[in-house]
Amino acid sequence: MPSAEQLKALGSNTISDSLGLELISVEHGTVVGKMPVDSRTHQPYGLLHGGASVVLAETLGSVGSHFIAAPKGKAAVGIEVNANHLRGVKSGWVTGTARLHHEGGKLHVWHIEIVDDAGSAICTSRLTVMLIPGPTSAS
Repeated sequence: MPSAEQLKALGSNTISDSLGLELISVEHGTVVGKMPVDSRTHQPYGLLHGGASVVLAETLGSVGSHFIAAPKGKAAVGIEVNANHLRGVKSGWVTGTARLHHEGGKLHVWHIEIVDDAGSAICTSRLTVMLIPGPTSAS
């Protein structure tokens, strides 16, 4: 499992950093993270923006695929994400749990469930990640 420092560095200077997203745990096939519901993640009605939920979902699945793909010299990129927004939330935190549904050589499929502080379902999402050749060093 990556260290807390590695997880924080992974999101540094990204949309995750801007939204206050925090990775809690990463294990093979399961990634957990949380995000505040505040002015950074609100839509105009003061509710959690659906796009912020999608950022949380895609981040969790992509991070999970990254730690599977990187040791094999591959990179992981999201190619499709969908989300059903089930309930509004105005404050507190939402927590997402991504579970690997399919681990293929070229594609990973993740199911992500997002809940509020009371454990009520806020969003359910599915992410498809493509594994591509990893970055190579320039000469």
